[in-house]
Amino acid sequence: MLNHLRFLEEETRFSLAPEQRVPGASPAGISEVFPLAGARSLYGMTKLAAELMVEEYADAYGLRYIINRCGLLTGPWQMAKSDQGVMALWMSAHYFHRGLSYIGFQGTGKQVRDVLHIDDFCDLLVDQIQHFSLYSGQRYNVGGGLVNTLSLRETTRLCEEITGNRIAISSSAETRPADVRIYISDHRLISSVNGWWPRWDVRRTLMDIFNWLRAEEMQLWSLFVSPGKK
Repeated sequence: MLNHLRFLEEETRFSLAPEQRVPGASPAGISEVFPLAGARSLYGMTKLAAELMVEEYADAYGLRYIINRCGLLTGPWQMAKSDQGVMALWMSAHYFHRGLSYIGFQGTGKQVRDVLHIDDFCDLLVDQIQHFSLYSGQRYNVGGGLVNTLSLRETTRLCEEITGNRIAISSSAETRPADVRIYISDHRLISSVNGWWPRWDVRRTLMDIFNWLRAEEMQLWSLFVSPGKK
């Protein structure tokens, strides 16, 4: 359903159109009332199944719970690969001069995600532990929100600026099953509970990953460039 939302194509990104027919979708992103009917990929189904199981345990045994639906989490020590950890993957590729590819949606690199630094998420978890009753029994969309969004093309530009390196980036127009054009976490509900708000912007987040790569370069070379070799 995400790919059926109305969108605009801009110079460097896709964006959600102001008017949407689907509840829970707006330029601010996807909120908790967005409908979940239909296919969502096996990966997405496992997440939804976990939510339903938690709610069943809560009903049967009085379990107190909080469900955080996280968007794109990133930061130092994320051991990225092609299908997970795109911010760390993009920065490490620029740092170590490895090629990348824009895949899907005509190969333009305009697909968009919101970015949340792991420190911001940990701050939220601490607040939830300390004030559990404020958050209990609810699902929350957790992410960097609209102000902390990047397309792949925009991520490339920032990585080039931070590292000083330019790398080869190929293009594949074919969109794979379950690829999503735009996902932005509308975190207004959870921010309204006790004032949590992301503090890390996207440039600072990417710079933090860069500084980690530089500080741990010898160890990380074998992971990002030559797996299995010392």
